[in-house]
Amino acid sequence: MKVLKPGEIPAQDAASPLFTGGPVSRQPLVTPDMGENFSLGIVHFSPGARNKMHTHSSDQVLFVTAGTGIIATEHHQETIHVGDIVHISAEEKHWHGATPESAFSHIALTAKGSKTVQFED
Repeated sequence: MKVLKPGEIPAQDAASPLFTGGPVSRQPLVTPDMGENFSLGIVHFSPGARNKMHTHSSDQVLFVTAGTGIIATEHHQETIHVGDIVHISAEEKHWHGATPESAFSHIALTAKGSKTVQFED
């Protein structure tokens, strides 16, 4: 057993071709080397920052922890707030990030080894 204290885990720059619109950082909580089944981390988006349209090879669950965000698929877009939980099915094209007016953070849960495929340049 391990007790994790997010306030003690430093955020890391998450610069990647997957992100656009501003700085994004990540706090790895449960890393792939810690267990057999899943990865868990907090992702922090600056106002207007988001990831590009993508899929994961496993389901993904997002737990909104701060600010106001947007979750979108090819056909639907919704504003999400602190306390909301989003389930994204494996292979579902989607993107998520902050609104232009608010920073946004979520905890992301994915299966260990889940692969991400990006669809936007």
